[in-house]
Amino acid sequence: MELISYLQGNPVAEMGLAGILGLLVGSFLNVVILRLPVMMERQWRAQCREVLELPEKPGDKEHNRPFNLLTPASHCPQCRHRIAALENIPIVSYLVLRGKCKGCGTAIPLRYPVTEALTALLSIAVAWRLGFTWECLAALVFTWSLIALSIIDFDRQLLPDSITLPLLWLGLLVNLYGGFTSLDDAVIGAAVGYLSLWSIYQLFRLLTGKEGMGFGDFKLLAALGAWIGWQYILLIVLLSSVVGAVIGIILIVARGRDKSIPIPFGPYLAIAGWIALLWGQEITATYLTWMGI
Repeated sequence: MELISYLQGNPVAEMGLAGILGLLVGSFLNVVILRLPVMMERQWRAQCREVLELPEKPGDKEHNRPFNLLTPASHCPQCRHRIAALENIPIVSYLVLRGKCKGCGTAIPLRYPVTEALTALLSIAVAWRLGFTWECLAALVFTWSLIALSIIDFDRQLLPDSITLPLLWLGLLVNLYGGFTSLDDAVIGAAVGYLSLWSIYQLFRLLTGKEGMGFGDFKLLAALGAWIGWQYILLIVLLSSVVGAVIGIILIVARGRDKSIPIPFGPYLAIAGWIALLWGQEITATYLTWMGI
């Protein structure tokens, strides 16, 4: 209780704790981002072999070995050097190792420390905005989930149900007693979030014969609606469109990204949802004032 009282009265310590926690969680998110899609693909292949009654190939034995978020231990994919605890300190180890594997000298992708730093910075922003409250703890879980979903979707055009669905149900539970919105608004928000994108998807497919987005986007917007309420669905969609346009142009100009390559919508929904959770009321109020309403 004394620690809680101290943190509530000391914003600097509060944000420092959030930053440290964010670094640790960011390190774990790197594992989730790398391994979860592989786990899903292996599960799909196993299910396909079972349904089609295909015999197991010699190379399939490698895929049948235990592979999850805990097993095998973290290692270099090139030389199989096992990463010791001192080599796995967020950001610090990357700097000490100068961005290279201790075993073979292979370059460690910059995205690992970037993900850790991003998670820490966003965690600090949540703590600064909400203070040391249970809403802050819930918002941190919300933030970490969106980071994992965004990077996985950007890499693999995939929004795993194992993250989006628990996020949706957690949003409803958080709002059971009015965390960020009322339970009624949260339930309606989940329904409106899903059905709005589902309707656009069906209309687009009817007019063009093509699929404009994936079902994971529907579930993600449903989860955001469950956390924030139906009132902010339109704001999230508008913000995500603006963010998507800006980032899409930057990617095309800076990286020469082929315009024909699909750019996932999930990260933009996640960014918009995070902004709406923390500053949605202020954005809406500013807009209404600007419109003279």
